[in-house]
Amino acid sequence: MAVRSSLDLDSDPRSIIGMREFDAPRDLAFAAWTDPEHLAQWWGPNGFTTTTHSFDFRPGGAWRFVMHGPDGRDNQNRITFDEVVPPERILYRHGGGEDVEPVQFRQTVTFEDIGGRTRMTWRGDFPSAAERHRVISEYGAAQGLVQTMTRLGEYVATARPSHATPRAAIAS
Repeated sequence: MAVRSSLDLDSDPRSIIGMREFDAPRDLAFAAWTDPEHLAQWWGPNGFTTTTHSFDFRPGGAWRFVMHGPDGRDNQNRITFDEVVPPERILYRHGGGEDVEPVQFRQTVTFEDIGGRTRMTWRGDFPSAAERHRVISEYGAAQGLVQTMTRLGEYVATARPSHATPRAAIAS
């Protein structure tokens, strides 16, 4: 079956909404988010790599990581998980603090079972339409989301991460 994906920049001027269907069961698509070893294989746009410094995948937990750009730039990031409902939903906040990229938004990621396949929706909500525009212009966030969803789809189609219970925390 052909992969279907979409990017919605029109329905809400403060949001970036991406949707993609994967040839993988929902539990598997969700599992790819639960361990930094999995995340390192697909997180970020084309040409980026990710190094995790700490990972605590639970409500109130945080993921500290660096996205290494193909241009040699290192982008410091912090995600704070607000809600984790396996295998249905992840809500998190990106940013916060002077030691990370100046990009703040709330992200809701949902995983829908569609007959053994998965429909995943990413909805990033920004404080204002101007901030969303800035992040798209300066960081390429819209195209980056499409590329990240594609990388995740390729990863779950080939790597088949385990359905094991997510690690509670990892630190280096």
